[in-house]
Amino acid sequence: MKYKRLTKEQFEALHVEFANFLASQSIDKKEWDALKAQKPEVAEQELDVFSDLIWDGVLAKASFLEHFSPQHIFLFHCQETTMHSIIIKTNVKGVDFLKKEGLTWLSQHLFTPEVEIHTGMKKCDGDRNLALFELITQGAILSEGQLYGQLNEILNQS
Repeated sequence: MKYKRLTKEQFEALHVEFANFLASQSIDKKEWDALKAQKPEVAEQELDVFSDLIWDGVLAKASFLEHFSPQHIFLFHCQETTMHSIIIKTNVKGVDFLKKEGLTWLSQHLFTPEVEIHTGMKKCDGDRNLALFELITQGAILSEGQLYGQLNEILNQS
């Protein structure tokens, strides 16, 4: 398995797609039920293959990731062969970027000595999707890239 198996809730949300996946392999409901009962290891493999297909599809379309922690914000723009990043950091006690007040504080102190902003770029050597999945397993979430775009524009005007 390349990524990780989808959760029960994710499988439930994708039940139509999973049924189509099984149908593409000429497995109907009756055969699926028999597989689960008589050859659970084969059924498990089918769940893993489907999970990998879903993850590959989602990750191939992903362009932006965000990861917030109390004193850091990591923003990633994921292109085909490169990944650009904007990292925001503060050491001010009591500031928490996970809370609305922390983000308000950030907007008021963005270009002050209390806030460090770093940008970077890394080539995606190897499997881009796997690199994105690794970031997701560390807490990043897919985003539309609005915050990345706004900050990138501000930084390029400075």
